[in-house]
Amino acid sequence: MRPLRRGMKAVEELEEEMTEAAADSNEDPLEETEDLEPLEPDDGGTFQQVTNLLNIMDSGAAKTDAAGAGPDMRKTLASVIITEKATSEPSVVMNALIRCLQVPKISTQRKVNIYNILQEIIQQEGELEEQGVQRLVAIASKEMRETLEAEGYVKAEVASDTLAALSRNHFSLVMYELQHHLKPLNLTDEFVIITLAKLANGNVFEFMPYMGITLATIFTMLRLANEAKMRQVICSATETFCETVQFYLRHLEDSVYPVMTEDQFAVKLFPLYRYFVTVWLRNQNPEVKLGVIKSLKPMLNLLLPNDDLRDQVYDYIPLLLAEYRGSLEALFITQVLRQILEMSVTTNTPVPEMQLHTIFTELHVQVCAKVPAQQQYSSQNLVEIVQCFIALARSYPKELMKFFFSQIEMSKEAIRVGTLTLIRAVVSADEPRMNIRTISLAIRVVKNTLSDTRFKVRMAILRIIGQLALSGYQDRIKGWGLKYVSVQLTLSTYKLTNHRESFYQRDLEEKMVHKVTMDTVRIITSSVSGMTNEFWVRLLCYIMETDYTEALTPICISLTNLAERQLHTKDAAAGVASKSKHGSFLMSPPPAPCPRTPPCGDSAVLQVWLVWVSVSQQVPSVDLPAPQKLLARLLVLMSSPYKGEGRGIAMLNLLRTLSQSIAPSMADMWEVEIPLLVKYLEEHTEFTWNQKTWEDKLIQFLRNSLKKTRGSNWSLRLSKELNNQIESFDSPSLEKGFLYRALGFTLAMGLEADKVEVLLLELLYKTDYSNDFDREGVILCFGLCARGQVKTVLNVLHDFEERIQESEQSWQIGAWRKDHPWRRETVKSALMVIYSCVASYCHPQMLLTHVDNPITAKIIHHYSSSCQDICLKMAFMKSVMQVTKAIKNIKDLEDFQFAQKMTLTGIITATIKEEPTDSLVSPVRTMAMEALSHLSNLKPFYSMEENNELMDISIHSVISLQPPAEDNESIQTLYANAMHALEQLMEGLMQRQLDPKGLQEMVHLLEKWILSEKEGEREKATNLHLHLMQIYVQSIGVCIPLKLGQFGMLVGLMAPCTCDSHRRTRIASMDVLSSLLDLHASQTCSSWGPSKELELAKCKEDLQGPDVEKIFSASSRIAKVACVQFNCDEVVSLIQKLCENIGAMDLQHDKASVTWIGTFLQMRAKELEDKVAEILGAILVHLPVVDHLEVRRCLIEGILLLAHYHQETVLTSLLRQPLPMERHLTEVWLAVAENVPFARTMLHGLMGRLQSRFTPKANATSKADIWRLAAVDPLMTLCTIHLLIQKIDVNDKLLDLFPDLIYTLLLQLSSSQGPEAMSPVLKTWRLVHAGMLPEEINLQRITIQSMQLLFRRLNSEQLVHTLEEQGVWALLQSSSTFLQGVGLLARLCMRSMEGYRQRLSELVLRGMDSDVLSCRISSTAVCVEFMSDPVLYQEKLLKPTVLLLEKGADQEDEALRVLSLRALGNMALGAPKKVRQYRKLLLEKCLDSLRGPVSTSVTSEGMEALAKILAELREGDVGSSFSVLCEQCRAFFDSESELLRLKAFVLFGRLAKVVGISKKHFFKEEVKKAWIPLLLHCQDPCPDAAQACVATVFQCAHFWGWKAPESSSGRSDSSTADEMTVLQTTLCSILTQKKPAVLYSFLLGTMTYVSSNLPRIRSAACDLAGVIMKQMSAHHLKKLDFPALRDWPARGLPRKTTIWAWSPSVPQAFCPAPHHEYLRNASSLIPSTDPHGARVLWVIFVSPLEASRRPRWGDVCADTAPPAVSWLQTQGFPFLSPREPRAVTMVAWGEQGAFHWLSGPRGGGDGRAGS
Repeated sequence: MRPLRRGMKAVEELEEEMTEAAADSNEDPLEETEDLEPLEPDDGGTFQQVTNLLNIMDSGAAKTDAAGAGPDMRKTLASVIITEKATSEPSVVMNALIRCLQVPKISTQRKVNIYNILQEIIQQEGELEEQGVQRLVAIASKEMRETLEAEGYVKAEVASDTLAALSRNHFSLVMYELQHHLKPLNLTDEFVIITLAKLANGNVFEFMPYMGITLATIFTMLRLANEAKMRQVICSATETFCETVQFYLRHLEDSVYPVMTEDQFAVKLFPLYRYFVTVWLRNQNPEVKLGVIKSLKPMLNLLLPNDDLRDQVYDYIPLLLAEYRGSLEALFITQVLRQILEMSVTTNTPVPEMQLHTIFTELHVQVCAKVPAQQQYSSQNLVEIVQCFIALARSYPKELMKFFFSQIEMSKEAIRVGTLTLIRAVVSADEPRMNIRTISLAIRVVKNTLSDTRFKVRMAILRIIGQLALSGYQDRIKGWGLKYVSVQLTLSTYKLTNHRESFYQRDLEEKMVHKVTMDTVRIITSSVSGMTNEFWVRLLCYIMETDYTEALTPICISLTNLAERQLHTKDAAAGVASKSKHGSFLMSPPPAPCPRTPPCGDSAVLQVWLVWVSVSQQVPSVDLPAPQKLLARLLVLMSSPYKGEGRGIAMLNLLRTLSQSIAPSMADMWEVEIPLLVKYLEEHTEFTWNQKTWEDKLIQFLRNSLKKTRGSNWSLRLSKELNNQIESFDSPSLEKGFLYRALGFTLAMGLEADKVEVLLLELLYKTDYSNDFDREGVILCFGLCARGQVKTVLNVLHDFEERIQESEQSWQIGAWRKDHPWRRETVKSALMVIYSCVASYCHPQMLLTHVDNPITAKIIHHYSSSCQDICLKMAFMKSVMQVTKAIKNIKDLEDFQFAQKMTLTGIITATIKEEPTDSLVSPVRTMAMEALSHLSNLKPFYSMEENNELMDISIHSVISLQPPAEDNESIQTLYANAMHALEQLMEGLMQRQLDPKGLQEMVHLLEKWILSEKEGEREKATNLHLHLMQIYVQSIGVCIPLKLGQFGMLVGLMAPCTCDSHRRTRIASMDVLSSLLDLHASQTCSSWGPSKELELAKCKEDLQGPDVEKIFSASSRIAKVACVQFNCDEVVSLIQKLCENIGAMDLQHDKASVTWIGTFLQMRAKELEDKVAEILGAILVHLPVVDHLEVRRCLIEGILLLAHYHQETVLTSLLRQPLPMERHLTEVWLAVAENVPFARTMLHGLMGRLQSRFTPKANATSKADIWRLAAVDPLMTLCTIHLLIQKIDVNDKLLDLFPDLIYTLLLQLSSSQGPEAMSPVLKTWRLVHAGMLPEEINLQRITIQSMQLLFRRLNSEQLVHTLEEQGVWALLQSSSTFLQGVGLLARLCMRSMEGYRQRLSELVLRGMDSDVLSCRISSTAVCVEFMSDPVLYQEKLLKPTVLLLEKGADQEDEALRVLSLRALGNMALGAPKKVRQYRKLLLEKCLDSLRGPVSTSVTSEGMEALAKILAELREGDVGSSFSVLCEQCRAFFDSESELLRLKAFVLFGRLAKVVGISKKHFFKEEVKKAWIPLLLHCQDPCPDAAQACVATVFQCAHFWGWKAPESSSGRSDSSTADEMTVLQTTLCSILTQKKPAVLYSFLLGTMTYVSSNLPRIRSAACDLAGVIMKQMSAHHLKKLDFPALRDWPARGLPRKTTIWAWSPSVPQAFCPAPHHEYLRNASSLIPSTDPHGARVLWVIFVSPLEASRRPRWGDVCADTAPPAVSWLQTQGFPFLSPREPRAVTMVAWGEQGAFHWLSGPRGGGDGRAGS
């Protein structure tokens, strides 16, 4: 239906296209040709439709629609549419097509399509318009006569076909058109002739009136046809015309036209024949020649019946024969010649005799010469030639035989063979038969070649003799023919039996001759009557003497035929008169005449020929064989009944025919037995028969026959004849084997024991023991003889041993036969097997009497006293097996104990151990194991230990063998036998211990072989396991259940083998598993339904294929089926076994193991809560040694599967591994990282492990809690977290885990800041490694790296860059800067990670409440930054935070107190509105830090916090704490700690800002108390303290009543110094005027700082003292003690300091002096000014150690104006840098280092020391 639908769819599409084309076309594109009249336009648009359809047919690349209609389908459908339309309107459609033909420049294909459609229309029924037909004839005629090019030839051919089609209904029109163009003496177009031939072929009777004129006209064109193509066309047309004429002549009665006779046609045809043969046949073009030859046959059919023309045809025979020498195919010439010769015989008008020799020669050459390679029809040509010679033999027999004789005279083999072949063909000619004269002449020719010994000639002669017999000329071959056949039979047999290997080709030739001879003998004996006795006798003797047994069948058949014919002959009297003494047909015929001509050939054949001639001439009679001899011969030959084309039946029939002549007493029995034997052979073939069965039948036939002769010496004589024939057959052969067997049976029936002994002893002596076949034959013969002559046999053996005992110790045993010296081991091995064979065949009661001694004792003796080579070992094992079998076969053994059992066992096991374990070169070990199997069944039985030892030895001996090569069948056989023997031995030994323990022992012995890396060892071990497992299941069943865990171990051992690379191993392992599952199901009474059995069967089927994926899928399905049978303990034992086996075999087994593990865990993981640790331990122990990634991956997936259901157990187990992040653990965690959701879960668990160290321990409420709360090493946990963070998908930012991870890692980092404790990991590391842990593996580094990875995941490059730039990680890594790093990290996180503030805040509060100090410190450090941000206030966490900070501020730990105070102070930044609420707590905790013996850091942090807090408080908020604050603050102004001074100045300034109206007076007094320290510390050595002090001074200035500068920030040092100078001067002047007493007190206070430990303070004190003294009144100056004041500056210097002085103006003043002396005389040493106008004083103080040297220029600190610098550089001070001008600089170097002593002018010192 589908093609029909496609066709209908295509039709619809075509119609649519036609409709569209018709609509688009408004004008007719066709133009009429000028020379033809236009047709009338058609109606209904037929022309347009036809045009459209033709366009569709022309489209070469037509689109293929969805239904599949392609270009061919569309073209066909378009053609069908046009044709169907023509059925209704033929003329209209034809006119439309004719119009299409008239279109100019139309394509060739379009014209071809049109003509094809026209032909279909013409063939339809219906009348066509005459005008249209005429038009079409004219167009087609013109088309086919146009220039014939490549495309034009196609158009001409279809046009010709169209005219031929038109001729059927319009013959006259077409014929008129063609005859119009066929003119005499004018060469017409070739297609005109072609079309005429088509018309003649299609319109025989209509064409006949035109035949004569057509032939005559064509004859006039022959001379004009010079082109080869035209000649071929004329020849082909002539052939068609002749065939048409023959048809016409055969059907004359059907013709209505005037009748033309055959002679009339022949007369018109002969000129063409003559011209073809004489002119065109000489053409060199082979195609023209072939065309001429092919046209001659139909022409001769018309010419040869004419008597007048026949003789003329004979005249042209030489021209035909001449073509044999050309290149033309000989077959076509011979066919023409045969046609002429056979017609000559039929018409009895022989060809002219003068042409005979030429014909003979040309045809004979074709037969004898080698066929040219270009001849394709050589075999057909030979058949035609033979028929030619047969025709010639009928016409000219004498001349032909004379020609043959002349050819025979030549010595060439090919000529002789060809001639003899032709003679045979002549002899075999069918009716009418050749006359006797011709046959006689042929025989004379043949006899002339009898002496030729070439094999082809001999075969040709033999075939002629056979053909003569077949053709009824039997009397013509008697004598010479039979003699020749006999000679050839003898010659070929001799050559075949004495052939040499180097003459293989000659042997093949002789085989061919022999086969032909046998065929000839068969023909002769079946057809020749009255056969001569000589031929009969020779055939009978041939059977007895020939060694070429292939000829026996035809000879026996021939003899049977002859015997039966003579039995039925009427000339019985003549047969009786010629009887011989042996029988009616065993006669001595008269000698046959010998051939006179000796054979030519090789010398061996010549010698045989001469011997045969001599015997036939000199010996009057030939002795016939004795009956026993003939029977022995035929019996032995019949043992191979299908050899030689089935000689068995032929010989049986011969025996039956000659039964009365051989043994009359057996004749009746033979009449019954022989037909049964023949029937058996006829029912079978050589492929279906059984050798042993047949031999048994023959032996039974022999025994039955001998029974008929009982009481006579017939059997003894038959034994002698059988013994005599032993040397007549080769070894090995079936015939000789049967001969030994028949001899044994015959001797066993002998009645005279002494004569039997003689024969047996003779047999022992003449046997060649080096020949295995002969040795085995003698052994069998002795065994069979022992059935009835056991004592005789043992006596003979003893006698033989006695005779050779004298030479037994020598290497060889000599005998009376010097041509066959025997090796000692060969004879001993034969004797051993003879003894065992005697044991096998003798009577059971006799066996028990002799088995121990002498039989077994002799066997052991002969084995032990030899060198024990392979043959001897095999003989020994064979002997042991035969003896044990014989004992076992005795039914009534009772308590028989085999005394020699242990001795034999020891010898056998020693032999097995001596065998090589890697190669199998002999069946020794196989036979040894078989011997052990048989021994194990005899008493006394082996013990359990002996059983195991024997199994182990045997298994190792067989399974370790290398598998044999596929092309070595012998090794494969040995291999298979060894395996079978091992199975039988194991089975027999296992029967003694059928229990689970015995099964376990057996599996233990096989396990190392099942797990072997070698494929062959695994296969053998698995098959053996299967065999023994099946035996165990069948024997035990449900009786004894398996031990706990044993089932899982057994399944785990075999499970990987289901994916073995070897198919047989897979199937065997599958069967083992099936047996185990059946056993377990039956023992546990578990459900095991048919569905599971069916599933296992499907799995087994999949395992047999090569597809690896299917194999693994099947193994997985097996695991699923088996899984439900396991309890939890068995699952553990299975997985442990599977893990143990990983790596033991190849990759495929490892994959299978992990497949099973994965399957079991997937199905049973939930139930294995108590077994998770054991399973995980088994996997982790073996995971490090697994090399392949895929296998490791599967094991890791199993771990992950366990972790999915039992996370805490798995996590703790993994973290408790001894070494940090070994390769296998890394892979486990990498697998975890690949599963992002699971990795997140594991990260939670890992964080819990770390956080548990900082939280109070909880009590476990479940097994999961026990594992969760178990102690783990933090280093392992950190390494795992780091790995997971690093490997989790980068697209997962871990945003939800980020706060917890960061905080947890920060806590861990804080806990590791102290000295590293000895962790469990470190202890185990030192046990395994000599050194310490690698540097990169420590808690701090791993933690920081993890934190870095976390921040990189945020994709905030700015944050990561900031962390790196500000050195956060370096700060965190150092314990000294850790808290600073924590604070910086928290600050940056607060700025960049707003989304995590709440969670971090909660975590910080949790950490601050921890019992672990490091956790509280780190959390408080983070809280410091959080307090500076509104987050805590916004999240309503401020109150709990403040309470925790209050606790922290009271702790003893310094760092915690500092951080707590800092955090409390930061409340002013983060929650300023809440400062007043918590002011009491804040002030109290801060003031507590200022009291008591606390550290500097705590005090400074308290003051800084107070400064921040006071900024958010008012004067009233401070309350009573204000005075305490002021007092505590001033106490730190002169502190030795720069930090405390700094914080104190800042705090005092903050207090100044807080002061309001109520505290103004009080604070003014505080300012007065603090004024001098403030002024002096404006020159503080600490720049920050000095700057802070200046700012405080400016803030307190308004308390003196004037407005001071708001701030010193942004000002230069010089402007600030100037302002301070102005401030000091102004203040002093005001105090001088208003309060001189205050100014005096200031001076006294200032002088106390002159002896300060800070040089800059001392200098500042001097400056300030100078300012005060300058402004002080004379009244108060008088109160001063100036001598004391003069010594104050030097009080601060060490006593032994040396002063060096130098001035640019006075360089020579550079000299040392004690400082106190220099100070007194300084003004006199150095002028007040230098040439540059600057007041400069350079003073250098050098320590006592350096006093002896001049100071280095680098020791100088210079401050001068740029002009002074330039001058100093010219004086050797290039290091000086220009600065603002200073007045005086004095530098001192003392024991404590460099310090300033005095600077001037007032206040101008910068406080810097020299470099």
